[in-house]
Amino acid sequence: MSMAQSPTISIPRKKTDDVDWTGPIRTVIAQSYGESPDNYAAEYAALQRCRQDAVKGAGSDITARDLLYKYFGQLELLELRFSEIRVPFPWHDAFTSKVTTQTSLAFEKASIIFQIASTHSSIAISQNRSDPEGLKRAFNYFKTSAGMLTYINDNFLHAPSTDLSKEVIKFLTNIMLAQATEVFFEKLIDEKKSAVMVSKVAAQTAYLYTGLTEEVKEFMGRGIFDRSWVTLIQIKAKYFTALSHYHRSIADTAAGKHGDALARLNVAEGLAKEAHRLGRNFSSDFVSTYSPTLPPDAGTSMLDLTKSLQTLLTEKRDEASRDNDLIYNAVVPAEATLPVIDKLAVAQPIPIQEVYGNPEVQKVIGPDMFAKLIPLSVHESASVYSEEKAKLARGEAEKVEIADSEARSGLETLGLPAGLRKWKEIASAGLDGSEESTIPPEVESWANEVKKGGAQPAIDKAFAELESVKRKVDEELNGISKELETESKDCEAMRVKYDALWEQEPSAGLTRTLRQDLKSYRDTFAAATTSDGQVVQLWQSVQSGVAILLSGNDGLERFLASADTQGGQQPNLLDIADDSIGGDVAVQKDIMRKVDEIEERIGRINKIKRERSQVMKDLKEKIQSDDVSHLLLLNRRSPNVEPGLFATELEKFQPYQQRIGVTIQAQATVLDEINALFKSLNTTRGAREWLKKAEAKEKRKGEAIARLAHAKDGWAQVLETLQRGTQFYRDLSNSVSELRRQTTSFVATRVSERGKLVAKAEKERMKTSASTSNQAPPAIPPKSPITGIENQFSSMNLSPARAPSLPPPPPPPPSQSSPWAPAHTPSVPPPPPQSTASPVYGRSPTYPPPPPSFTSPATPSQQYPASSPFPPPPPPQHAPQVPGLPPPPPPSNMYQATSPTSPAPSSDPYARLFDAAGLSSQFSVGSTAPSAQSQPPPPPPSQPYYGQFPPPPPPQQQPGSYHSYAPPPAQSPSQYSYQQPPAPPQAAQTSQPYFNQYQSPPPPGQYYAGQYPSYQGR
Repeated sequence: MSMAQSPTISIPRKKTDDVDWTGPIRTVIAQSYGESPDNYAAEYAALQRCRQDAVKGAGSDITARDLLYKYFGQLELLELRFSEIRVPFPWHDAFTSKVTTQTSLAFEKASIIFQIASTHSSIAISQNRSDPEGLKRAFNYFKTSAGMLTYINDNFLHAPSTDLSKEVIKFLTNIMLAQATEVFFEKLIDEKKSAVMVSKVAAQTAYLYTGLTEEVKEFMGRGIFDRSWVTLIQIKAKYFTALSHYHRSIADTAAGKHGDALARLNVAEGLAKEAHRLGRNFSSDFVSTYSPTLPPDAGTSMLDLTKSLQTLLTEKRDEASRDNDLIYNAVVPAEATLPVIDKLAVAQPIPIQEVYGNPEVQKVIGPDMFAKLIPLSVHESASVYSEEKAKLARGEAEKVEIADSEARSGLETLGLPAGLRKWKEIASAGLDGSEESTIPPEVESWANEVKKGGAQPAIDKAFAELESVKRKVDEELNGISKELETESKDCEAMRVKYDALWEQEPSAGLTRTLRQDLKSYRDTFAAATTSDGQVVQLWQSVQSGVAILLSGNDGLERFLASADTQGGQQPNLLDIADDSIGGDVAVQKDIMRKVDEIEERIGRINKIKRERSQVMKDLKEKIQSDDVSHLLLLNRRSPNVEPGLFATELEKFQPYQQRIGVTIQAQATVLDEINALFKSLNTTRGAREWLKKAEAKEKRKGEAIARLAHAKDGWAQVLETLQRGTQFYRDLSNSVSELRRQTTSFVATRVSERGKLVAKAEKERMKTSASTSNQAPPAIPPKSPITGIENQFSSMNLSPARAPSLPPPPPPPPSQSSPWAPAHTPSVPPPPPQSTASPVYGRSPTYPPPPPSFTSPATPSQQYPASSPFPPPPPPQHAPQVPGLPPPPPPSNMYQATSPTSPAPSSDPYARLFDAAGLSSQFSVGSTAPSAQSQPPPPPPSQPYYGQFPPPPPPQQQPGSYHSYAPPPAQSPSQYSYQQPPAPPQAAQTSQPYFNQYQSPPPPGQYYAGQYPSYQGR
């Protein structure tokens, strides 16, 4: 029989008004917790919004269910902290609409549970029960609704409203169970179950609805329930009683009880007619707007069901009566004598704990909104419990550590597991050299690494690159030293020539910083050179080992094979002891068996250790995640509850403790077995001698591998050190180049200044000559050859015999050009003896590198190279000779060499006059005067020769001051103050091997305002 969907009843919802949670909670926090209530403003708002969504914002669907789940869960958590809170909760009765207001959290919780039960019943009646899944959902939600109502009756006493009273809640619970049983009956019909089972479930459904008809009489006249509920319950009571008799008649017919079957059909037909009569009245009186808790088609659907059942039963009764009259002739018993149909209870309330224990429901509830708010007493109790957990964890961790240490020391004492490899060799091939030497994986990786790294060519290239950069640094340092020495000599030569008229400051004080930096760089360079030698020594020590690594697999195998035997010779089999086990197969098999057993037990030891470690890890995680704060909140008003509670909670860790103890016992057993097996292995006949031979062989092989490892490490260290050394020399080269640039700038500035001072000195000399031109010239004494010290004094105009015979030269005729301009006369008068050098006045501000043919300035035979871009110096101008006067000073052409007949003094006669600190070590005037050909090439055409310079401007500074001289074009006037810059720090001393002492070179010096550009060391 195809069953239509019968109408079912849903529980009406309660209504409520707005509630203010914020004020009461703030008061409790301020009074009981001593915290600032403002810290929980977000929690107040979240709780307020949660209630609004649960009781007002949703309907009767899954969303409404989840919102109610969440709010009730938060109420449960809230009660743990604010059990004494008082908030007025207004709720309207679900049946009478009367408002009831109470300040107890229990009233709020009971009302929310009633709402959940109502929502569940609404979801149940909305299911399509023609679908199997819809039947299951309807059956489940009717039972959970009954469970919620049962929780209200079991936990809330003295209900303040009608809908929460025990009688009403019990009545509603029975309705939900009856409807759940009805849904199960429909499921049995769809699945075509046996008639006996179907009749039992129908009898149970009829029993529940019949009981409800008796209960509802108590509420008659009180206006609590909808009258449609009463009529529908009465119809279903008769309807399901008729169905129970009908399905039992089918079972009786199948059992041959035709009389009982006909009697039950007679009873069922009468009940169906009565149900149909009630159904007609229900259909005519039902108005859906007055009964919102029933489906809109409840009247028509119930009428159709009763009508179809009546028709079916009439047909079945007539058919059974005809068959009995014609065929069976069975006696039809009276109704009272029919056996009672057994009932089968298939629906039980689902408790609320089971509903909220679902992980999905817990996920809906979410975290505690006031989780940060813990009472102080709970904090203190939780701290005590945490210390108990810590003690437990420390004790177990100590046990695990001791057990691991025992396992490790037990195996190490026996030399296991490394010692088993020797026994395997003894058992398999002995030491007769028959086994092939294999290349260890690490050796292969070393050889591949050396090959990929470039091997010998990479080292050679690194050495070449290092030497190239190093050579450049050395050349730069030598160039700097040469420039400073040349500039110092030129300055002092002019001082000797012009005597008191020479105003340029000595170079010693100005170049002190540059020379200190130069010395620092030379010291650093020397230390790095020492490190270079150590790297070379290291490379020579590992070069043979690197060659072995590069010899390929064949070469490595030969090398290792030669290391396996003493002196590269195979052992003599006759030397082996008579008790050798090499030929005893039985003994070899026994050794191999014992080795395998030991290995198996070592594996068990490792497995036990891993298991014990994992158990300890799980125990720590369990202890870490364990939190009993909620339990302490629930029991914080119970005195002396902590000891018992803590003991009960710590019992949850006993399984972990037991597992750790089991692993310790198992480990001790396995270690004893390993000791016994290893002792038996060592007492095997001939095993001791073979073990010694195996150890010696292993030692030789280890030494060979260690040699290869040293070669590989040395190769890598040399390559890395060379790369770092090359980078060091590059950095040093950059710093030295900067020092070279500053030195060149300084020299150029000094040369430019010297040119101006020469012009000034010449002008002063000419003035002096003009003032004495009217005096009669003294007789020129005959020239006598002088040598030695007299020559030195005469060259410095200090000889008393010649002092009166040195009148200044007469001024030149007005028609002639300036005496500083170069003349084109072929003859050159001899220069005075005090001119010891030919300084260079016209150098450009930048110092060009010398050509390859450039040699020391002291080489008199050097000439300007033919390929020089500079023109040769112009011939000197012959000044007019005044009768009776000594020859005039040589022309101021800076490239004119002194006369070969007047050689420069061999030593500096003014060395004592300039005996400043460090001055005599910075320059020397006693070297051979450079010839005109030995001077650097003249500047490019854009820079005029000194003889073409215009007269210097009149001095605008106080005598003795050099601050106002015009600087060269590339400098600023503020850079020429002759102040002594600070000295650079000393170079770092090196003592460690190889290039570990390579330091970064000193940074380039800085220009100081108002000073010559000088290099500042590190």
